[in-house]
Amino acid sequence: MRAQAAHAAARAALPQVEPSPTTSAERQRFAKARFVANAGLAAGATYQWIIKPYQQGKFRKGASGRTFTLIKAGLAGAFAYNRLKAAVGNAQADPLLSKALAPLTAGIESLKEMGAKLRSGDIDAADITSFQNIINGVKDAGQSAGAPVKDQVPGVSELGG
Repeated sequence: MRAQAAHAAARAALPQVEPSPTTSAERQRFAKARFVANAGLAAGATYQWIIKPYQQGKFRKGASGRTFTLIKAGLAGAFAYNRLKAAVGNAQADPLLSKALAPLTAGIESLKEMGAKLRSGDIDAADITSFQNIINGVKDAGQSAGAPVKDQVPGVSELGG
């Protein structure tokens, strides 16, 4: 009992140290880094699991492995949408990046149902082009704001988790 009282008294005598928040510049730098990571994952997933298989004709009726390819594409579409929404959130901490990305938010929101559309096989060239244009727009916005985005291909196991 006496030891507890002594310990409490010693703690009370110590100065209270509050953690200091990061500076605005640090928040912006971290926001750009997170933006680059999220946008890169969205771009990589889109290219690897949606655009490339579509160009190879793997979405056509009768194509070998079409069902599995469409399932992977659907997961990639949902994953890419999720990462793009995260990238938009990251961009809000950086004024230049936020301004560059602002015109693309409606396009990103339009991708919300693309995952289900891909899984069901109800996809056409216009949908693929739209997806590709939005990804390219995000990459261009990042480049113009000093946050160049490079494709980072997630594994199949990352798409569903």
